Amino acid sequence: MLLDTRELDVLQAFAEELADISGAAILPYFRGRLEVEDKDGKVFDPVTVADRLAERVMRDAIAANHRTHGIIGEEEGRVAGASPLTWVLDPIDGTRAFVMGLPVWGTLIALNDGTRPVIGIINQPYTRERFVGTPAGAWLNGVPIRTRACPDLACARVMLTKPAAGASEADEPVFKAIAGGAQMVRHGGDCYAYGLLAHGLVDVVLEAHLEIHDVQALIPVVEGAGGVITTWEGGDPQHGGSVLACGDKALHGALLRLIRRLRIA
Repeated sequence: MLLDTRELDVLQAFAEELADISGAAILPYFRGRLEVEDKDGKVFDPVTVADRLAERVMRDAIAANHRTHGIIGEEEGRVAGASPLTWVLDPIDGTRAFVMGLPVWGTLIALNDGTRPVIGIINQPYTRERFVGTPAGAWLNGVPIRTRACPDLACARVMLTKPAAGASEADEPVFKAIAGGAQMVRHGGDCYAYGLLAHGLVDVVLEAHLEIHDVQALIPVVEGAGGVITTWEGGDPQHGGSVLACGDKALHGALLRLIRRLRIA
């Protein structure tokens, strides 16, 4: 389903309303004392009342304003809609950072038109930063942003989520090679890293084993800013998996070739 410019503008404005109401729900809990639950039981996967409340208020707003639209959310799962339009929500991407008081978490809001995500928002209400991406471009708080030219890994600023839950021993050679060849490396960052990449401050983000709600909102932001985001195989990342995002297309191609060689070896 293709949305015209007017429809896309209306839905982008609504997506930003979702960012406003989710941020208002989350902020009273940030850096406060709150109970933390473990959703997994094997690998610690935290969830808080702030995660659940933020998703609930967004779902309620979607149901009230766009009742035919589907919803996929991290905390409450999938609800099919009569329309192919589907909202994909991660109320707090980076709950570990949230619990530890680090302001590198964010709320992820995407609208998928039935084929691919066409609106993406990375919202950080504590720092008051909102990265928005559509087919028309990408913006930080309404100001256009672009990735930077960086065709060589030796000059690249790289953000990795290794060591982290989700990365396996088999992924180790990829993380090690890319980190070892980079100019600078930082670990962590979650969705915030992709906003920095779109802003031209980071050149590569490498993550393993993402879920659909982790990645859909990132795609319009990265691509709208001129970057490239794919799976490690070079495929469509919208359904999750291991993801490589680069600000420079030449660097992205070189790293895909490196990953392919390492995984065959």
